[in-house]
Amino acid sequence: MTLVLDRRTLLGGLTFGSAALASTPLAARRAPGTVSFLVLGDWGRDTPAQHDVAAAMGRTAETLNTDFVLAIGDNFYSNGVTSVDDPLWRTVFEGVYTHPALQTPWHALLGNHDYQGNPQAQIDYSARSPRWRMPARYYQVADPALAAASVDLFAIDTCPFVERYRDDPVKAANIAGQDTAAQLAWLDAALAASGARWKIVTGHHPIRSGGSGHGDQPELVARLQPLLLRHGVQAYIAGHDHDLQHIRRDGLDMIQCGGGMEARPVAAVPGTLFCRAEPGFSVITIAGDTLTLDHRDQQGKRLYHATIPARATVAV
Repeated sequence: MTLVLDRRTLLGGLTFGSAALASTPLAARRAPGTVSFLVLGDWGRDTPAQHDVAAAMGRTAETLNTDFVLAIGDNFYSNGVTSVDDPLWRTVFEGVYTHPALQTPWHALLGNHDYQGNPQAQIDYSARSPRWRMPARYYQVADPALAAASVDLFAIDTCPFVERYRDDPVKAANIAGQDTAAQLAWLDAALAASGARWKIVTGHHPIRSGGSGHGDQPELVARLQPLLLRHGVQAYIAGHDHDLQHIRRDGLDMIQCGGGMEARPVAAVPGTLFCRAEPGFSVITIAGDTLTLDHRDQQGKRLYHATIPARATVAV
């Protein structure tokens, strides 16, 4: 793997690789069997940054001809939605991400703020919206572009793993009945059965993070990370901390994208390749044996670019 970084990028998350986006749209160069998608986390609050990010996502999706959006939780601040008729569906989703290129599937999962409302309503909204896709609290993402690129993408529900949420009356009520052992057994079996070149898992909470808001999630370090490593998962995609990061540690690439509507301070931790306190989103493109990651700011400018090989062997 070739990855060029300067000291400022590694420690401060500043721009490296000053070249602008290629003048020829990626859509014109994409080979069959390539999947490209946007990642958006921690986004559902009506802020100027949310609208800027949404506009930049639309321009990027149009240029790159992306296949779908991966919405990785905290979809509705601060207390989720109450029902499929909640006004927040219009004010922070349908009325914000209006660009024609964003009328693709939105494969979504739940975050901790979503657990403050009615999580089932977000599942039920899938029957009402032509683009909102959340068939269950955890599931394998079904998208023909993923299948064509030999990618298995698994969306998990990380909130029930966080022990301190059981002290919150609202979250505890929504967590009740959620069996984390059963969820891990499902993921274990699904990963074992996967014959795809790429195995990727996404959840709202990070495993490792340098974010000032939350940082590492010890329950996921202890219970999820060993399972991912055992099955050769190449990347874990998360949000929760409001920043953009890329951490490579213990043989796993951890992609952090929680800047959908604001940013908070972030610092380098062991394994950090990039960190930036910046509202924004990410672009992931997978073709053959290579995954390409771009972190972009709220204007759509590329802040960071990296490649990850399909079967990475990383010395720590």
